[in-house]
Amino acid sequence: MATTTTGRKAPDRPWLGEWNSTVTSYYLLVGTTGLLTVIGLIMVLSSSTVTSIAEGQSPYAAFLVQAQYALMGLPVLVVAAHLPIRWYKRLALPALLVALVLLVAVIFMGEVTNGQQNWLSFGPVRFQPSELAKLALAVWLGTVLGRKQALLGSWSHAIMPAVPGAVVVMGLVLGGGDLGTALVIGLLVAGAFLVAGVPLSLMGLGSAIAAFVVGYVFILQQGSGDRLRRIIATYGAECDAASECYQSLHGLFGLGTGGLWGVGLGGSREKWNYLPEAHNDFIFAVIGEELGLFGTVLVLALFAVLGLAMSRVIQRHKDPFVKVTTAAVGCWIVGQAFVNIGVVIGVLPVIGVPLPLVSAGGSALITTMAALGMVISFARTEPGAAKALAARGSVVRKSLAVLGGAVRRR
Repeated sequence: MATTTTGRKAPDRPWLGEWNSTVTSYYLLVGTTGLLTVIGLIMVLSSSTVTSIAEGQSPYAAFLVQAQYALMGLPVLVVAAHLPIRWYKRLALPALLVALVLLVAVIFMGEVTNGQQNWLSFGPVRFQPSELAKLALAVWLGTVLGRKQALLGSWSHAIMPAVPGAVVVMGLVLGGGDLGTALVIGLLVAGAFLVAGVPLSLMGLGSAIAAFVVGYVFILQQGSGDRLRRIIATYGAECDAASECYQSLHGLFGLGTGGLWGVGLGGSREKWNYLPEAHNDFIFAVIGEELGLFGTVLVLALFAVLGLAMSRVIQRHKDPFVKVTTAAVGCWIVGQAFVNIGVVIGVLPVIGVPLPLVSAGGSALITTMAALGMVISFARTEPGAAKALAARGSVVRKSLAVLGGAVRRR
């Protein structure tokens, strides 16, 4: 009960209880995942039609491929949402080992796309093992750090075996030249370590070492110097609008053209082969051009709600494994989203990171849906959530039974 200025007891607002119930996390996760996936399908269709026609394909080619991956990811999400927590703990180490084998295979057998060797092909199947590695590493870190909660104040226990495992995954991803994915994995590891309670001094030292290695080996010492040029183009006083700044400038042109309400769905000018990767890494620019500030704020708000839902799971769940794993997944998905948006608006240099659930890409979409399905499974086991969901399910069944009886009586 709330207290008024006159000292009387005021009744609690019913809507507050509904928005802060035991199943709030569950419904927020399901709702935002579904909305972002639908927005992604619509925008992939809108942003890819012109380039598909220019390549002699059906205008729906990219959309149908993305829809196919979404349909493949849906049962994966549903299964992940109903898998018991104990199974995730059992699968953690085997999944990480499989991911490591695939990452090693990429270095020797991988296909090069846009200067990055991060794809594997087995017949008609083509995928990115680094996407699977994100999910496997998140679950494995949750298992090892959750099991050692009482010992993580010691540097030796905090380092072994979590740090070597994370370093090996990041090193193999960097071995394929994929700096953007490696940075996202760094966010994932930082989120897991922070929630697990690893000493901040150790995290600071590790971050400094990682920044030095990445900056010196993979930026300053890069043979072509492409990454360094992109950084200078982003933060320097001048840049070449025909090369380094071309993609960033056209992304900003799209956002600026959209104004408050946009030019209308399908009305983008930049997607007419002016903006590279319009349906992939720079799809947020097309959203801004066609749907305006309203569309971009909507996407930002959905990712913020997704982060809020995962923070609720971290706060409310009692299992340390769930807390650490959810933090890792949250920093991966929400962090990657804001990195992508930062690139499009010119705050960060172009590093080739897609917008989760929205950008075109099968491996990323299916893996992200699997990760969110896992977090939905965690939300279903929050204190009181399972009982509340079972009760609501019984209400639905009773209502359907009553409606069926009424129809039969007619």
